Amino acid sequence: MPPKKMALSPITVLMIIAVIAALSTWLLPAGKYDKLSNKENTRFILITDTRSSDLPFTQKTLDSLHILIGLQKFKNGSIQKPVSIPGTFHKVIQNREGITEILQAPIKGIYEAIDIFLFILLLGSFITIFQESGALISGLAFLSHRMKGRENWLIVILTFLFSFAGSSYGMAEEALIFYPILTPIFLAAGFDLVIPVAVIFGGTQLGFFSSFTNPFSTIIASNAAGVNWTDGIYERIVIFILSTSFFTWYIVRYAKKIKQNPSSSLVYQQDGIPTPIPAFIVVDSDRIPEFSLRTKWLLLSFLATFLIMIAGVIFWEWWFLEMSTLILTASLLFGVITRMNENIFIEKFIKGAESMLGVAFIVGVARGITILLKDGNISDTILYYAALSVSHLQPVFFILIILCLFLLLTIFISSSSAMAVLTMPILGGLAFIIGIPGKEIVNAYLYGMGIMGFLSPTGLLLPSLALTHVDYKAWWRFIFPYLFFLLILSSLFLIIGLKL
Repeated sequence: MPPKKMALSPITVLMIIAVIAALSTWLLPAGKYDKLSNKENTRFILITDTRSSDLPFTQKTLDSLHILIGLQKFKNGSIQKPVSIPGTFHKVIQNREGITEILQAPIKGIYEAIDIFLFILLLGSFITIFQESGALISGLAFLSHRMKGRENWLIVILTFLFSFAGSSYGMAEEALIFYPILTPIFLAAGFDLVIPVAVIFGGTQLGFFSSFTNPFSTIIASNAAGVNWTDGIYERIVIFILSTSFFTWYIVRYAKKIKQNPSSSLVYQQDGIPTPIPAFIVVDSDRIPEFSLRTKWLLLSFLATFLIMIAGVIFWEWWFLEMSTLILTASLLFGVITRMNENIFIEKFIKGAESMLGVAFIVGVARGITILLKDGNISDTILYYAALSVSHLQPVFFILIILCLFLLLTIFISSSSAMAVLTMPILGGLAFIIGIPGKEIVNAYLYGMGIMGFLSPTGLLLPSLALTHVDYKAWWRFIFPYLFFLLILSSLFLIIGLKL
C-alpha cells in the first residue's frame, strides 16, 4: 500500500483554528458578564468594564448577586478564579482581532501556559537521561518479557488505572510521561500506535468524563453551581464502571484484531506503513534482562518519582512548579547514580528537552486560541446566547441541549476549571429556575467536556498524537464509534437523573 498524503501538522491545524477564532470576533457581537473575585478572603471585588469596586466578604453579597455559592467555598480556596455574575451580560465595544493578534496568540499562549510548557520540556530531559543509563531498556525488556502472551491484561490494567487517576484526582498533562515508556512495550506485543494513545490519553480523558472526586472539575463545578460535590457521586461511580469496562473491551477487541491481521491497523491504513516512527526503543520480549545493583537503584528511583508525583498532587496540593522540580531533581539523581560526565549530562538534558519542544508548542498554540476569544470579547457572548436559547425548554430537552452546549464550548474553552467558573453560575441559576437538580448540570458539564475532549484540538489530544505520530484521521476512525456509545449513555443517565 503506497503511503497516503501527509495530513496537516497539529500546529498548522491549530493556527487555522486561531484564524477562525479571530474571524469570529468580527462576526459575533462583543459582550461580557461582570465578574466577582475574592481578594485574600477579606473582600470581594466586583469587576465591570469600566471599574472595579470592593464589596463585603459576606454571604449576603453573594445572595444579592444571585450567585448560588456558599461563602465557605471562597474561604477554603475551592473557588479561585473570577465568577460570572448571572444577569449581568452586556454588550461592549467590539475588539476585532487581526493579523497581529493572530501572530501574537501562540506567544501569549506560551506565556500563559509556561508552567505546562516547561514541565513538558523537563519530561523530555528526564526520559532521555534515564534512557542514557540503560536502565529504561532493561526495565522495558523485563516488563515486556513478563507480560508476553498476556499483553491484553496489560491493556486492561493500565486503562483502568489511567481512568481511575483521571476520575479521582484529575490526571491529565502528567500522563504524557508514560508514552516513551509504554509505547515500545505495545509495539513489541504486535500492536499499533493507536493502542498507547487509547490507553494513556483515552484512559485519562475517560476519567474526566466520569469524574467522581476530581478537584479540577467535579468539585469546582459543583461549588460554582451551588451544590455539594457529593450530590450525584453514586451516579458518576456507576457511569465510571460502565464506560471504563466498555472502553477496555473496545481497546482489547481492536488490539486482537490488528495482531491477527496487521493490515487492519488504522495507522497502517492511514500511513501505508505499520510503524512510521523508528525513534522508539526496540524491546526484545524474548530476552531476560540481568539487573545490576545500579540498574535496580535507577529503576527504584524512577518508580519512586511517579509515586511521589501522584502523592504530591493528591495529598500536598502540588502543581506544575512542584512536579517540574521533582522531575528536575530526579534527572540530577540519575546523573549522580550513573556518574555521568557533566558535559554529556547537559548535552542529553538539552537533547531531551528538544525532543519535546514540538509537543510543548502545541500546548502553547492551543492556549492562544482561548486568548483570542477572550481578548475579542466573544467568549461570554457565546455563553450568553447559548444559555438564552435553552432557557424556555422543558427539563428533558433543557438538560440534553446543555450537554450539547458543553460539547460545543469545549472546543473554545479547554480548561475544566475555567469552564466551571464561567458557566456554572449562569447555567446553575437557569437550572434552579426550571427545577432541574444542580448535580445534573454538573454531570452534563462532565459528560460534554469529557466526550468532546476525545476530539478537541485545543486539549491534550494533539500533543498525545504528536508524541506517537498517530494521524488525527486514524484516531477519529478508532474513537468515533465509542463516542457514540458515550453520548447515548450520558443522555440516558441525565434523563434518569431528572427523575431521581
